[in-house]
Amino acid sequence: MQKVYFAGSIRGGRQDAALYGEMIDYMEARGCRVLTEHVGLESLQAEGERTMTEEEIFRRDMAWLTDSDMVVAECTTPSHGVGYELARARDMGKPVHIFYDIRRGRLSAMLAGDRRFVLHPYAARDEVFTALGRLFPGEE
Repeated sequence: MQKVYFAGSIRGGRQDAALYGEMIDYMEARGCRVLTEHVGLESLQAEGERTMTEEEIFRRDMAWLTDSDMVVAECTTPSHGVGYELARARDMGKPVHIFYDIRRGRLSAMLAGDRRFVLHPYAARDEVFTALGRLFPGEE
């Protein structure tokens, strides 16, 4: 079972949380284990984030990142944390797939210019799932 670290904005803005949840559900339906499934929840209270210290969150997330086989990130909403996670994943040699909505702005040059990252720009929601289907061809 492939272990996926899903990255999406938390403190930078939660306007895309529903899409994160759909992406996570899609990957799990195709046989992946998404280590960070809480990122797709509308409220992070279920995962206990509100009671964790900054250091506890950092250690937990770095352990998940280290344990993952690949990273899938939705980067339409800019996030310092996601940028940090992607840089660490790159340094660890993890495959990184970045999704972003081209209708809402440009991706940071620091991400777009790194040829180790695989970019998945989209202009319609169904394009996200078409690309995920190519990455994870398992049966639903």
